[in-house]
Amino acid sequence: MIVLGIETSCDETGVALYDSEKGLLADVLYSQVKMHAEYGGVVPELASRDHVRKLLPLIKEVMQRADLTANQVDAIAYTAGPGLIGALMVGASTGRSLAMAWGVPAIGVHHMEGHLLAPMLEENPPEFPFVALLVSGGHTQLVKVTAIGEYHLLGESLDDAAGEAFDKAAKMLGLDYPGGPLIARLAEQGDRTRFRFPRPMTDRPGLDFSFSGLKTFTLNTIAKHTQDGVLDQQTQADIAAAFEEAVVETLAIKCRRALQETGLKQLIIAGGVSANRRLRERLDAVVTKEKASLFYARPEFCTDNGAMIAYAGCQRLLAGQSSGLVIEAKPRWSMELLGSINDAVESVGEKA
Repeated sequence: MIVLGIETSCDETGVALYDSEKGLLADVLYSQVKMHAEYGGVVPELASRDHVRKLLPLIKEVMQRADLTANQVDAIAYTAGPGLIGALMVGASTGRSLAMAWGVPAIGVHHMEGHLLAPMLEENPPEFPFVALLVSGGHTQLVKVTAIGEYHLLGESLDDAAGEAFDKAAKMLGLDYPGGPLIARLAEQGDRTRFRFPRPMTDRPGLDFSFSGLKTFTLNTIAKHTQDGVLDQQTQADIAAAFEEAVVETLAIKCRRALQETGLKQLIIAGGVSANRRLRERLDAVVTKEKASLFYARPEFCTDNGAMIAYAGCQRLLAGQSSGLVIEAKPRWSMELLGSINDAVESVGEKA
């Protein structure tokens, strides 16, 4: 089965073609980062308009790269949520319309399920069951994964997601948007021992996260060391390093706790923050101590992309699921509401 995947949940337009027998055939991605950087964050209306402008040309491009025609595509998968409602509607309406025109089924895919399954696109994918850390600009969750669609939420952020905290800390330090990669780059020049930032909610049982207090601590530290309105470059780098270290260690402590509580020996990390080099190093140490294994996607598949949507959609389509004629767009959508890939359901959309 060849599936066309469409991702338009936020500020990246991703399109890919996935073959259930041959694997990923082609993928293309357009990022709106430069446009939104001017405003210090994503502007939903601008994001939606840019998806309208870019989506059809990208679909044509990915078809040309794979040397395929419309009659060779067996199904279409599009991101149905969660995300920005306007952006979601662009991908959903385009995907559903193309499916109708081409006479093939379509399915709305959960954005975070796409991220969770992205490591399956690698040469050495994990096997079920495993613990997944989903960590991005909008989500920080620990999930026990028994099979596709069989998800048990172990813990989540009670306020900001880790990626969002990175962006806000970067703004405090005078860095551009998106701040996560810039914090990581600046942290490489910093002294990680100069400042000791708190590791939120690690001194109590449970697997939930909270990063709002860490942001406040960062703001107070910046204010304390700013003289005449200026924060010197080395102190800026030291604060970035301390902030990154606090977030990474907090995530690592909770991941180790999740492995111990579930007894599982496989950990995957997915989402934009999973590309952070320091996080990968720290989790490598955790799985070594726990005699477990760590899995993650290649960097280009950590951020939003069409390949993960094509893959996730393909698995559900192969199981006989589809979304019927409905155009699905759900800005808020719990992953625990998804049906198992093993369930005999006619429509994910009708069940949700």
